[in-house]
Amino acid sequence: QVQLVESGGGLVQPGGSLRLSCAASGRFFSIVAMDWHRQAPGKQRELVATISTSGSTAYGDSVKGRFTISRDNAKNTVYLQMNSLNPEDTAVYYCRYGGGNVWGQGTQVTVSS
Repeated sequence: QVQLVESGGGLVQPGGSLRLSCAASGRFFSIVAMDWHRQAPGKQRELVATISTSGSTAYGDSVKGRFTISRDNAKNTVYLQMNSLNPEDTAVYYCRYGGGNVWGQGTQVTVSS
């Protein structure tokens, strides 16, 4: 069993940056695919970014070129660097463990002037 804890969310002005972290603990395979998703009020959850076991990445169209997903397997942590944030990025951000469809509790990101 794996537990995921997201951190790094908060309030940021448009054009600003944040880096989210997702730390894994418990019993799990250290090297599996990991994803970041987000859900805004009244909207369905959407895929933001994914990173494979080999480190290859893919992004949703709305964030490509602005967000970067990365991982540090030695620390059992996945990151999401978010740049050029705009109000449409406001959402709760979740990480997901691909080995068992396990989700973290989410971290709130609010982009507002």
